[in-house]
Amino acid sequence: MKLKLIVLGILVLSSCSTAKLVSTWKNPDIVLFDAYKVLVVGMAKDEAVQMDFESKLVKKLEEKGVEAMRSIDLFDVDFTSSQKSEEELSEVEQQLLDKDFDAILFTKIVGADSKRTLKERINNIDRMFMRFNADYLEHQDIYYDPEYYDSFNIYHLETSLYCICVGKERELIWRGNIDMTESPNVDKAVDTYIKLITGEMEKQDIIFY
Repeated sequence: MKLKLIVLGILVLSSCSTAKLVSTWKNPDIVLFDAYKVLVVGMAKDEAVQMDFESKLVKKLEEKGVEAMRSIDLFDVDFTSSQKSEEELSEVEQQLLDKDFDAILFTKIVGADSKRTLKERINNIDRMFMRFNADYLEHQDIYYDPEYYDSFNIYHLETSLYCICVGKERELIWRGNIDMTESPNVDKAVDTYIKLITGEMEKQDIIFY
C-alpha cells in the first residue's frame, strides 16, 4: 500500500495500533524544561494529515497551559513550496524569537523498513541534529520528492524539542524515537503517537510534567 502521508511522523499504525518507543535522549544540562510558547512543526506531504497532527498536538499543549501554534498557521504557502537555505532558516528562528516563541516541537519520519529505503536516509537514522535548521535542511525533501516514501510497512518517527531561547543557541533539549506499523486509520495513528510521545516527555519533565 502506498502511503502518501506523513510526516510528521505521524502517522502510521496498524489496526491493532502498534507503537513502540525505541529511544529517547535528554540534554544532560537540563533537569526540567518549561515552555511558554511552542511552535508545532510536522513535516508532511499530505496537508490534511499535517493539519490533524499539528492541531491535536497544539490542543494537548494548551491543555497543559502552554501557548502553542501550528506551523501551517505561521508559515505561508511559499515557505514550503521551495527549499530553504540555512540563512533563511536562521531568519525564521529570529522571527520566532521576536514573536516570543521559546521552543519548537518538530516531528518527522526518518526512515522505514521495507524493500525500498527513504532515499537512503535510513542509513542516517542515528544522526543527531543539535540545531533546528540543520534538522530541517536534512529532511526538507519530504515536501518535494515524490519518491521520498514508497511501500513502507514500519515507520521510524522522531520528535525533537528545540529551545529557541535567547542565549541558549536554539539547542536540542529532548528527542524521542518511535517505531509504528502502517495503518489505514490515520486518526488513530495520530492519537496513538501523540499519547506515547507526550507521555514520555512527561516522565522526563519536559513540558508535560
